[in-house]
Amino acid sequence: MAVGGGWFGCVGADGGAPALATIGGGRPASAAVGGGSPGFVAAGDDPYPPVGARPVPALLRAAERHLRLGTPAELRQAVTRSHLDDGRCVGWHGPVAPGWRVAIDAERAAAEVPPALAARFGPVDFWSRWTRAECLCKLADVPVAAWWRRHGLAVPPHTRAVWRTLQLADLVITVAFAP
Repeated sequence: MAVGGGWFGCVGADGGAPALATIGGGRPASAAVGGGSPGFVAAGDDPYPPVGARPVPALLRAAERHLRLGTPAELRQAVTRSHLDDGRCVGWHGPVAPGWRVAIDAERAAAEVPPALAARFGPVDFWSRWTRAECLCKLADVPVAAWWRRHGLAVPPHTRAVWRTLQLADLVITVAFAP
């Protein structure tokens, strides 16, 4: 079943980021379709199919179409996965863009922000900033603790990565690509 819904946040929120600031257009969360859970839509219902010679922006616009929610065993064929603390898994089942790497990270939107992290980074919009930083760490092959010391949860200047952060059902998910 595909994860679907609206989005909040994207590239360019804290300066130095690439110019892809309005991918998705801020459409509202979808009504329940297919799987019966709010925020989940059938894969064919996505109004933003990837087209044209610029595959990465198109893939980000159509991220809902390529995300799946299930168990790790069900998502073993995913290009990349993110494991949630409740045993579920989110997987990217989209195409691979030639010359680009893809990473995803997901967290439960209602999860409590650990007090030490809230004190260090602030609780406002924490999970979207966290999932974005996790994706950038994965793409840069840098441990998250090393990233924190250098960048906190911010985007470093001159990053070539592009991403989209979505709130889908009960999850915050970031999908990111880097050349």
